[in-house]
Amino acid sequence: MAASGRDQAARVIRPEDGASENEAQRAEAVSKLENLRARSAEPEARRTGDATAEAPTVDAPAAPVKSGRRTKVLTGIGAIAALAAIYAGYYYFVTGRYMVSTDDAYVRSNNTTLGARVSGHIEKIAIGDNTRVKAGDLLFQIDDGDYRIAVENARAKIATQEATIERIGRQAVAQESAVEQAKAQLASADAATKRAEADFTRQQTLTDRGFASKATFDVAQAARDQAVASVQGAKATLDAAEAQVGVIKSQQAEAKGQLNELKTALEKAERDLSFTTIRAPVDGVFSNRLVNEGDFIQPGQRLANVVPLDGVYIDANFKETQVARLKPGQRVKISVDAISGRTITGTVDSIAPASGSVFTLLPPDNATGNFTKIVQRLPVRIRIPASVAKENMLRAGMSVVVSVNTKPSPDGVDPIAAR
Repeated sequence: MAASGRDQAARVIRPEDGASENEAQRAEAVSKLENLRARSAEPEARRTGDATAEAPTVDAPAAPVKSGRRTKVLTGIGAIAALAAIYAGYYYFVTGRYMVSTDDAYVRSNNTTLGARVSGHIEKIAIGDNTRVKAGDLLFQIDDGDYRIAVENARAKIATQEATIERIGRQAVAQESAVEQAKAQLASADAATKRAEADFTRQQTLTDRGFASKATFDVAQAARDQAVASVQGAKATLDAAEAQVGVIKSQQAEAKGQLNELKTALEKAERDLSFTTIRAPVDGVFSNRLVNEGDFIQPGQRLANVVPLDGVYIDANFKETQVARLKPGQRVKISVDAISGRTITGTVDSIAPASGSVFTLLPPDNATGNFTKIVQRLPVRIRIPASVAKENMLRAGMSVVVSVNTKPSPDGVDPIAAR
């Protein structure tokens, strides 16, 4: 519109052929004035046009429609809230009021501590850290050179002692033969005594009648006395031989006792040799190794641990005000922090006979003037299904949240506890 006005003004004041110079200057001044007016009018027209374009077109019936939609939304939210409140009340009445929960609960395991029973240098570590092992698997090998020598030495001593016992046994047999010989000599002496006694009796009779000389009688009497002495000597020899047999048998018994001692020493040496091989006592995971190859260890020194993950359980520390409602056999919902989105169902196994503070090294003494009552906690053992434990997802020390359902069964008997 401004451009057309400028064109018309230019046509009016444009000088024609033969116009004067003053008229041309006047026409140029008029053209500049029109341009200034047009420029000042353009911003106002633009602002007026923008305001017209930005102004929304409002229909009269729109407000009632929006108000009705808001009412429906608020009504739906109220209905959902009411249903949620009804469900929460129903859940509390049916289940929630029977639930006893605590987050002071942890996964436990009866981990086995491996210790050395003999001293020596560790020659070999046969398994890697955090590796599953079976009962009987080799874990550590201690240098067994000295222990093998001790076993061979004990066996050699046993062999020597057995030979000694055999020698003493043969001496006993020989001595028994000497006893038999002494018995024979005694029998011979007895026979000689009887013959000498008979000769003496005949000579005495003849001497008394005067048919024999005194010298012959004396010879017969000496022979009799000599025979009697021979009997006494044979008896002494027999007694000595029999006593020697007893001595030899005593020596043999003593040697057998020493043999038993040597056999016991051999068993100990063999046990010490077996202790140089340290094996896994149970199935589990080998962990917490405290020694390296080449270390010198002493008896009783701690070496590592074997954690049986297949037998994990949960120790939950309930408040003393909650324990009265807990009984063995009740169902437990277990939520493990490390395993989100899964709930494990366990069973109350047992309740500890005392709080944890009682079993501490220095139990607290509450018989003081500044006593402050604090709610104590009692450990409750919770059993985990074997199928879940064998998955090895639960590790000792994990934090869990447990909720025990204390709702009694209709007949008053818990089937799990009864079974």
